[in-house]
Amino acid sequence: MVWISALIFMCFVAAVSYWLTRGKVTDSEGFFLAGRSLGGVFIAGSLLLTNISAEQIIGLAGSAYAFNLSSMAWEVMAVVAIIITALVFLPRFLAHGFTTLPEYLGERFDQRVRIAVVVLFLLAYGLVTIPSVLYSGTIAVVETFAAELSAAWAFPISMVVIASIGTLYAVTGGLRAVAVSDTLNGIGLIFFGFAIPILGLMHLGDDNIAEGWRIVTTNQPEKLNAIGSATDPTPFLTLFTGMLFANLSYWGTNQYVIQRSLAAESLAAGQQGVLLAGFFKLLIPFFIMLPGIIAFHLYGPDIGGMDKAYPRLVRDVLPSYLIGLFLAVLLGTVFSSFNSLLQSSATIITYDIIMPWRGQRLSERNKVTLGRWACVAVSLTGLLVAPSLQLAPDGLWQLIRKFSGFYNIPLIAIVLAALFLPRANSKTALGVVLFHIPVYTIITFIWDTGIHFIHWYGILFAVEFGALAVFASPAPHSTRRMRSPVDLTPWRFRWWVVGFLALCICALYLLLSPIGIAA
Repeated sequence: MVWISALIFMCFVAAVSYWLTRGKVTDSEGFFLAGRSLGGVFIAGSLLLTNISAEQIIGLAGSAYAFNLSSMAWEVMAVVAIIITALVFLPRFLAHGFTTLPEYLGERFDQRVRIAVVVLFLLAYGLVTIPSVLYSGTIAVVETFAAELSAAWAFPISMVVIASIGTLYAVTGGLRAVAVSDTLNGIGLIFFGFAIPILGLMHLGDDNIAEGWRIVTTNQPEKLNAIGSATDPTPFLTLFTGMLFANLSYWGTNQYVIQRSLAAESLAAGQQGVLLAGFFKLLIPFFIMLPGIIAFHLYGPDIGGMDKAYPRLVRDVLPSYLIGLFLAVLLGTVFSSFNSLLQSSATIITYDIIMPWRGQRLSERNKVTLGRWACVAVSLTGLLVAPSLQLAPDGLWQLIRKFSGFYNIPLIAIVLAALFLPRANSKTALGVVLFHIPVYTIITFIWDTGIHFIHWYGILFAVEFGALAVFASPAPHSTRRMRSPVDLTPWRFRWWVVGFLALCICALYLLLSPIGIAA
């Protein structure tokens, strides 16, 4: 019954996605950018599902189970980056009308910088992000449905099936199909985001939700503290050093995230979608991390690894008639992140490697064909690398954050310089990449400096952006003016929404602190 109900929901999502994308992926813009036709709701839904993958669900719940709520900073403070992206980056990106970020950087600097950024993206996606999505998604499915998937072959077979279905989505439907399916699965994710912590509290309190909440808030209430100490995974001071730049890099420069915004039908739709996604980010501490704390109170401090907390809680509290639907939504989050990464990798390979090499001599049909084969190649690479992630000693979430540092800081430094430093030149931009990778490797994985790696994010950003400002050309760079393919009228409610989001961030940190319920 579990698998039948899951299959029915997945078929429903696939059918609706197909219905709404018929005949719209015949050319390259339709395949890679959904014909620049996405509205605010589809952008928000796709951003939500792209960002909240099984890796994030498993990793954040595991961090709350083993430590406290300090790692919610990655989610809550991401809203600051989302606001900056909507107000500052998105108008400039849509005005230039580019397809990929490396394409823009190639025009602003030169082809060497373009290739360097392409290499950063593809290595990050192929060796870190895609394998982590596959591995965490498979863990989530196998651990949640341990009774049905107890055989030794369940893990590798599940991983192959997830990769195959995700690749099929990306290959056949293009970005619009991904965005539509993301939005439908997002509705299910919000439903279970409310249901699982409520059912978990009821389970903890013997069918009394108030008693469950009393246990969580009075028995080791420090677990609810979001103000991380120096020994926590995310110390509070990191919010004011490197975290802003890491989040800004993710939301403002990461191709597989901004590709949704670049596909907006207008600037107003893009800003509406991006800012709406910010509201969902503020719910993450309750949707995902609170279940980790509930699991701690239910099972104790040792359940065989922090990344098993969320799957076990789901298995114990969800009624049988909802298990199949949860499986479908869980797989939807995996497919969403996986599809998005494949789509963006294929876009970069097609537009930034093959087209410049072929001198732009490619028909629309050949571009789509190349994009589809690129999806398959990147998927196979992720499948080969994913099993090695089981060796992560500090949990999946922390491992991915560390490896993200290889590309997020130099990337945000170069993009900010491209946008706001007219005299920044290509030699320094290329030098920033060549400087960052070996230095970050040494201070993060070889030499224990005693400084948290997120603080190093901030230090390296200051050094690299400073170098781009100091070692500049004598004359300002003249950027080629381009006509935007969409209407650039801003969303009229943007400032009201920004103000409300800022108030919510402050309120959340006051609530989840020693002067709030973590007393």
